Amino acid sequence: MERLLKFLFEYRAFFTFLFLELFSAWLVVENNQYQSTAYFNTSNQIAATIISTSQTIREYFSLKDINSDLAVENSRLRKKLSQQDQILLARELSLFGDSTIINRFDFTSAKVVNNSTRYYKNFITINRGKKDGIHAGMAAISQWGAVGKVKSVSEHYAVLISLLNIDEQVSSVIKRTGHFGTVQWDGTEPRFIDLKYIPRHVELKLGDTVVTSGYNSVFPEGIVIGTISSFKLNEEAQFHSIKVALSQDFGKLSFVEIVRSNLKIEKDSLEQKIIGDPK
Repeated sequence: MERLLKFLFEYRAFFTFLFLELFSAWLVVENNQYQSTAYFNTSNQIAATIISTSQTIREYFSLKDINSDLAVENSRLRKKLSQQDQILLARELSLFGDSTIINRFDFTSAKVVNNSTRYYKNFITINRGKKDGIHAGMAAISQWGAVGKVKSVSEHYAVLISLLNIDEQVSSVIKRTGHFGTVQWDGTEPRFIDLKYIPRHVELKLGDTVVTSGYNSVFPEGIVIGTISSFKLNEEAQFHSIKVALSQDFGKLSFVEIVRSNLKIEKDSLEQKIIGDPK
């Protein structure tokens, strides 16, 4: 306290001068309309800039919560859209009262906590597990398209086998023509995947959209995989060689939605029964 008083005493002339300057400026502003208007306009602009900057900083630090909320909302909207599609299908098949058909798929949002794109067999780790109802075999999609399939699950985490995995195959269909085949990565470029088993008589076009067929009950029908970026047909080949540009950039994957097919067990059980029947 003594040092503070000593400091104020030593610089009393400076502080007196500063006080008189501020007091004079206040008198000028208070007694002159032009200076008063200019002062308040300037101060308001500065205050607005400070408030805007402060709000931007707060929004930046809240991005994590905002992204999580958006992921949950996307899951809710996607389920609602899926239900609307199934309602239309049920109406066509006179199954409007069948809630199982209408609620065929459930969606759970999850954050990607680990991801790789540089190996032949790439995997993705998410922050959802058994406690969230996640099981092996479920599909994973994003707002841009198909991502992969759940491989293994712990209590709080799950590992997905990525589309960028040479062992992963997904039944697909060319949306414009209706011809179906299989997409499988060749282990080279992470932005492209191969579409196989499209017969040579099919007339392809660059930019044709490739979507999931829904045949395996894992992925809902119509989930975008990508667009045809190039194709060629060798002279004696039975099928086209097709490259598909993936709609999802796996290097920017942050959130996914896990798709639970409520009819998969029933479908797989029936097909297995028929396949296993010697007749």
